[in-house]
Amino acid sequence: MDLSNLAKTTEKSKKRIGRGAGSGKGGHTVGRGKYGQKSREKIFPLFQGTKLKKSLLKRLPLKRGKGKFKSLKSSPIIINVKFLSLFKPQEEVTLESLTKKGIIRHEAGSKTEVKILGEGDLKLPLIVRLPTSKGARTKIEKAGGRVEIEDLKNKKTERLKNKEEEDEGKKNDKKN
Repeated sequence: MDLSNLAKTTEKSKKRIGRGAGSGKGGHTVGRGKYGQKSREKIFPLFQGTKLKKSLLKRLPLKRGKGKFKSLKSSPIIINVKFLSLFKPQEEVTLESLTKKGIIRHEAGSKTEVKILGEGDLKLPLIVRLPTSKGARTKIEKAGGRVEIEDLKNKKTERLKNKEEEDEGKKNDKKN
């Protein structure tokens, strides 16, 4: 093998900046220029100079402390089935009725969601118009009551099942 028999390479290797004078960009300023902050050190990517009033970081809300990275969305207020014994039989359970009975505070009722969980016993038949867990739903129905809220997850699955059945029906029609 001789030097004359080697394959020709057309790709140039990447310039390794700051690795000596022979690297192409390796001398005194290494392609950064002579003056300024950028020639001296690395700058934070969101740094926008000294314009404090219009900078992005000043426009973002300032949260201090331990939970500053937590989401702003609040979790629902949890109410157990045992607290629903304050209601009369066949009474509706809504946000308004929960605030009237003093189970949740007035301010909290309008702003946040409420979910009923299945801890405790229920012996009264109630009409619940709030989101419930599966355990709470079974306890309410066992007591003779009913849950009248549209469960979005179940609705989506029902919609998907109906769509699949329609698609299968169309396929069978095309085969026949």
